[in-house]
Amino acid sequence: MAHRTRPQRRPATTALVALAAATLAIPLLSACGAVQKAMDCANTASSVVSAVDKLQQAADNAVSDPQKTQQALDDIDAKLRKLSDDANDAELSKAIDKTNDGIKAARKDLDNNKAPDIQPIVDGTGEMTKICTPG
Repeated sequence: MAHRTRPQRRPATTALVALAAATLAIPLLSACGAVQKAMDCANTASSVVSAVDKLQQAADNAVSDPQKTQQALDDIDAKLRKLSDDANDAELSKAIDKTNDGIKAARKDLDNNKAPDIQPIVDGTGEMTKICTPG
């Protein structure tokens, strides 16, 4: 029986092929990570905007039902924490801070039995939406 032999590859050629493959794969994997991060940001920003819509509805009756408004603020606060944990963007962090400042002011208004000014919250989430929306 004849013995088959494989052609010998040179170690330098094998190393060069492996290096070329790694060089091509790393940017592709990084791009996938960036796309996933943008998608996560967009999804979270969308959920924050949805929570703000609920806040706007609750704020109309804030003086007569402050608990509902507090719950809406808590919901936005929780979603912002998730977004803040993932934020590596200075503009996004600034928008989150602006929204958080609005939440604090709205809570203070509720504590003083006043209808909360939710415009800073709306403005902050609008900025987040612009930052997190791809394209």
